[in-house]
Amino acid sequence: MKQWQKLPVFQKAMEIQKLVDYIVKSVEKTDIDFEQEIQAEMIEDNLDYMRKNSLIIPAKIAGASGENMRYYIKMENAAIIRKAARDLITDASGIEMHGFKDIEYLDLLRTEIEAFRILFAEWVKTFDQWNYIIDRWGLFNPPGINYDDKDPDDDIPYNPDDTFGDL
Repeated sequence: MKQWQKLPVFQKAMEIQKLVDYIVKSVEKTDIDFEQEIQAEMIEDNLDYMRKNSLIIPAKIAGASGENMRYYIKMENAAIIRKAARDLITDASGIEMHGFKDIEYLDLLRTEIEAFRILFAEWVKTFDQWNYIIDRWGLFNPPGINYDDKDPDDDIPYNPDDTFGDL
């Protein structure tokens, strides 16, 4: 088992993925009376987004869990994870709004996302913010580092002959 698979945040993400899979199958088996055809299309879109977001979350946790991953890459993955988790809640509300009556499953999903949020926030606190390169887009720099700061590595002289030595 890989190290990231042992993380509580990853394990919770896998539980959420299984729950979403169950919800999707349950909704697909339910006869819902739609007033307009567009409602059927919208609920199908909600289910499709739920499937995709439930897969994104554990994949991005794995992607951000490498020991040598730079801070900005970890934070970029974290932002995608947060968006996917929040979108699961939005899509659950959409399914409910369009007539899915077994809302106890949706309430369970909301409860699991809340438990995930706490594990996620604790996991993000473990990111080494000093293992960074400057994010020139300015989104994922550690505190005190700006997108337009001078990179200290720019002062290191480069001599290609030093790279390969005397071959």
